[in-house]
Amino acid sequence: MTKRLQVLLDDDELREYQQVAKRHRMTLAQWVREALRAAGRAEPRHDTAVKLRTIREAARGSAPTADIEQMLSEIEQGYLGPDQP
Repeated sequence: MTKRLQVLLDDDELREYQQVAKRHRMTLAQWVREALRAAGRAEPRHDTAVKLRTIREAARGSAPTADIEQMLSEIEQGYLGPDQP
């Protein structure tokens, strides 16, 4: 479903946007839709404060760790299978 959007511009702005659209070989409506899509893609999807809080919480967390040699040995053992020494 499509919806109509009304935007009020002064004459100078309208002429400028019409010229830009013409240079791109687009109608003004096409150009405006593309400009709005580009602006929407450039906008962050999530609040920066939420992202930072999530990163800080993850950094504070304590994940299980082990000696790197032990971890590599266990990984290799997983590749080799249970019958290998």
